[in-house]
Amino acid sequence: MQTTTAILLAAGQGTRMKSALPKVMHRMCGLPIVHFGVQASLDAGCGDVIVVVGHGRELVVDYLGRAFPGDRVRTVVQERQRGTGDAARVGLGAVRRDAVRALILNGDVPLLRGDELRAVADALDDPNTRPSTPSALAFATCVVGDATGYGRVLRKGGRVVEIREHRDLRTDDERAVSEINAGIYAANVTFLIEAVAALAPNNAQEELYLTDVVAFASNAGERIATVALGAEVLAGVNDRDQLAQVEASMQARLIRAWRVAGATVREGARLEAGVIVEPDAIIESGAVLRGSTHVEGGATVDVGCVLTNVHVGAGAIVKPYSVATDSRIGARAHVGPFAHLRPESDLGEEAHVGNFVETKKTTLGRGAKANHLAYLGDGIIGDGANIGAGTIFCNYDGAGKHTTTIEAGVFIGSDSQIVAPVTIGRDAYVATGTTVTRDVPPEALAIGRTAQQNKEGYAPRLRARFKAARDAKNK
Repeated sequence: MQTTTAILLAAGQGTRMKSALPKVMHRMCGLPIVHFGVQASLDAGCGDVIVVVGHGRELVVDYLGRAFPGDRVRTVVQERQRGTGDAARVGLGAVRRDAVRALILNGDVPLLRGDELRAVADALDDPNTRPSTPSALAFATCVVGDATGYGRVLRKGGRVVEIREHRDLRTDDERAVSEINAGIYAANVTFLIEAVAALAPNNAQEELYLTDVVAFASNAGERIATVALGAEVLAGVNDRDQLAQVEASMQARLIRAWRVAGATVREGARLEAGVIVEPDAIIESGAVLRGSTHVEGGATVDVGCVLTNVHVGAGAIVKPYSVATDSRIGARAHVGPFAHLRPESDLGEEAHVGNFVETKKTTLGRGAKANHLAYLGDGIIGDGANIGAGTIFCNYDGAGKHTTTIEAGVFIGSDSQIVAPVTIGRDAYVATGTTVTRDVPPEALAIGRTAQQNKEGYAPRLRARFKAARDAKNK
């Protein structure tokens, strides 16, 4: 397959999506639709993938360049959308000289996998036909209950003679045909160039139909092979409802694969295509795992958590309704409930970040704890340190961010404010309610409070004053 070039047709606007975004850039399971066709082509063994772009080309080209670096995935522009035949012509014009065969597919069929594409290409050399005479053309078909709207595969005596689009059907017998065109073709490059050059806009849309290469091959007496695929992998995306249906199928496929591999994924969880879940991990209902999130074995992601590009270590527990982005949670660490790990948070083994604690660009060492109601931004927290409830790292001075360093074994009392940049030395103690503005030496006690005064018998006088003020206001 290294000498086979895949041509992905992705130039259309997709008007039924009713969106300024190109259809193939709408996301499902975390990735643009176009990603799946490109990946399937690579998985099929194609040595080169050409994506024909048109509407919104800048977005498509930019994404493909980032997602598939190197020269195996290239783009060419169809300046005017004159049909699939013209798009194929544009793609064929970019095929490298060493390419022997081309595999052409639509860019909006994301459930297709590499093995199905390979089956179409392999059908050109099907030993069950005539080994010495390979087929000139192979294409995928599908049998459906209701073929309305689809191009029909027309046969005579079992031999394929033509694909005719629904709007161009002429008789009731043709409309009754249930075998439809799946939009996947494989052929020798030389044959395809000749067949596409012969296309003419003799149809209701006045477009160049790629389907007409089938009639070209039939009229030339060439052998045509067909490969029957299941309807479930051929579902296309033309509007938002179809996008939701196809995404549901993809989501079920992904979750089924992780379950079979040994993970527990409860009903109602959502996993994007780039997520990894190791055996014995548990993903509870309502959890959403996005991007490159990786959950190691024995870890639990509980109800309602949203993790984006997060590495969860073995045996860690992410408790309900916690949110984490671009972060790492160490082995056997505990997070939440209702915690928020913002980007570049790094929790060491057995660290604890509890309810209503927010971290940002902060590292917690092994066994460090911040169990309640704290903001920890731009911090380095050593092993075993304890951060009391209500503690705030004052990391921003209005012009720049500064770092708080808390060394191993430090105890920070509740309701403390740590004004960065500052370092609190190993095993030091910060008393409750202290505002720290200077470095604290190791094993020192830092305390900074206004002296308390008790005024005997003053509370009744204060209440009377407040009552008089309220009464005056209400008159």
